[in-house]
Amino acid sequence: MNKQDLVKAIATEAGLSQADSKKALEAFENAVRGALVKGETVTMIGFGTFSVVQRSARKGVNPASGKPIQIKAKKVARFKVSSRLAEDVAKSK
Repeated sequence: MNKQDLVKAIATEAGLSQADSKKALEAFENAVRGALVKGETVTMIGFGTFSVVQRSARKGVNPASGKPIQIKAKKVARFKVSSRLAEDVAKSK
C-alpha cells in the first residue's frame, strides 16, 4: 500500500473525500514529524508508539573495501507496534 492507496482507504473508511483524506494524512505526518523533531514520543493506544532513540557509535566494515570504519552516534526515529496490532498481524493470513 502506498500513500495514494492509504488516502483512498481513509476516504472510504471515514466517509471523506480523497482531498480531505489527503489533508488529514498530511496533517498526521506533519504532527508526528514535528513531535519527533522535538524529541517527543507519540503514542497511539492499540496501534503503536513513535519515538526517537539514540544509537551509539560503533565499528563497522566498508563493504566496498572491507576496511573497518567508525560509525558515528545518531538519533533515529523508531516505531514500536502495540501488542494488539502485533496480535492482529500474527492472526492474519
